[in-house]
Amino acid sequence: MSRLEEAQAVLRDADCVSDAAAVDAAYDRLAAALRAEYAGKNPLVLTVMIGGLVPAAEILKRVDFAFELDYLHATRYRGATTGGGLLWKRQPDTSLEGRHVLVIDDILDEGHTLVAVRKALLEFSPASLKVAVLADKQHDRRAPEAHAEFIGLTLPDRYVFGCGMDYKEYWRQLPAIYAVKE
Repeated sequence: MSRLEEAQAVLRDADCVSDAAAVDAAYDRLAAALRAEYAGKNPLVLTVMIGGLVPAAEILKRVDFAFELDYLHATRYRGATTGGGLLWKRQPDTSLEGRHVLVIDDILDEGHTLVAVRKALLEFSPASLKVAVLADKQHDRRAPEAHAEFIGLTLPDRYVFGCGMDYKEYWRQLPAIYAVKE
């Protein structure tokens, strides 16, 4: 079976854990919270690639305040299954010093990479640094310092995809969130 055929089979058998209406409502809640926090502050919004692309697009089209947009791409895995030190594939080009910085990502799972990204970004002396995620996966394996200030919805402790999250690089574009059949 090819990777494509496998991905198609996984979607066919998957359980929808958050339908498109629930995801849209989560985007609306996140946008409202971000409007309250950042209106008039000229924030720098950093999208975490690749997973944060879809949630950032959906959230940001719902806000009406001025902001600058950039992205970052960092990994701890480098092709392995366990993480090491943070490797920047791309750091933001925009200066963070003295700026209100908002990082948008798809999911907070174990959070090790997010902790490393947060620590690295704080070295650039932003005025504030906060994280928004579409989804927070519920389990007890979270890194102690891992957290997001803005959370759209909670998900069960299953392998999920859709809304920026992938199944072996497929299905990020789906408007709902699915879990691989147990």
